[in-house]
Amino acid sequence: MYSSFLIKYAEIGIKGKNRYLFENALVQQIKYACKRCEGDFEVRKAEGRIYVDAVSDFDYDELIDNLKTVFGISGICPMIQIEDNSFDNLCSVIVDYFDREYPDKNKTFKVFARRSRKSYPKNSMELNADIGEVLLNAFPELKVDVHDPDICLYVEVREKTYVYSQIIPGPGGMPVGTNGKAMLLLSGGIDSPVAGYMISKRGVKIDAVYFHAPPYTSDRAKQKVIDLARQVSKYSGPIYLHVINFTDIQLAIYEKCPHDELTIIMRRYMMRIAQSIAEETECLGLITGESIGQVASQTMHSLACTNEVCTMPVYRPCIGMDKQEIISISEKIGTYETSILPFEDCCTIFVAKHPVTKPNLSIIKRHEHNLDEVIDDLVKTALDTKETIIVKIEK
Repeated sequence: MYSSFLIKYAEIGIKGKNRYLFENALVQQIKYACKRCEGDFEVRKAEGRIYVDAVSDFDYDELIDNLKTVFGISGICPMIQIEDNSFDNLCSVIVDYFDREYPDKNKTFKVFARRSRKSYPKNSMELNADIGEVLLNAFPELKVDVHDPDICLYVEVREKTYVYSQIIPGPGGMPVGTNGKAMLLLSGGIDSPVAGYMISKRGVKIDAVYFHAPPYTSDRAKQKVIDLARQVSKYSGPIYLHVINFTDIQLAIYEKCPHDELTIIMRRYMMRIAQSIAEETECLGLITGESIGQVASQTMHSLACTNEVCTMPVYRPCIGMDKQEIISISEKIGTYETSILPFEDCCTIFVAKHPVTKPNLSIIKRHEHNLDEVIDDLVKTALDTKETIIVKIEK
């Protein structure tokens, strides 16, 4: 029944003179989502509206599922387009539409008409009343309820007339790419993919870095992270995943530093390396999945020690969330089942039995001097040998 869709947005509408930039970015993201679907589509922007028109056979459910991954969309409205704007034809089409869409007529309704084409002979209020009267005459079981109707019928009179009554919720947020780029520290856990999703929702393009520790972590652990990046890329667009061999750095820290400080010192070197890659790739900040107090390395004291090595901002979208809230989001975006697969990442292999929870920064820095003879070469080697994988959803 439907081959055209009105795309609604929310925040973009208040962007003033820069609004067109956000609209253009949203159009590009919608086109990217449509390319993942079977069929051909035209995405157009007209009169403050964005439309998706199918120009060949397509799978309705597949298209809707892909549009639901586009940040910036607040609603997807399957609609019918009416070329002949005469009122008699408009009413005929609406009655037919209503009859097919709602077999059970024992409902309440309200008409929301909007006349943008001022040359049309009826204004918005007249259209509301006259279309409502036509529907009541056609279907006596219907009742009008202007406060809490079962059915909201939207009629927009423009160059063409658009009719719809269903608004499928979109993900909201801002179009990816409208707020710069940042580097996500991606592990195989539950939290970091959620952090990547949440920061992308605010319009940030993301790249990612993963710290691999062969032979202590297997190729299956690496593949797990690639799979997580691919699931996040449904929402964020293609992700450049930088894989760092972290084994030698971890072994040096394990041999030369106190074991209760292993996690903090390793995190500090991860942040240093991630920032180095972020600077090379013109990122504006780092992203982690840390949540206050969730583990020993995420207490306020530990986070302060970790932050000290960074000169660029560190964004932590999950910082105030509990584990169940994070799990709920991971289930919604489809990363949870992959995250709980039993393949360890490098952090869990080299964890201390009794890690320090209130590290003293001056003591941590003093113990890091134990690495002075080897660490610069190890970091350089890790950066020089990094592997970069372009991760995206294929059609």
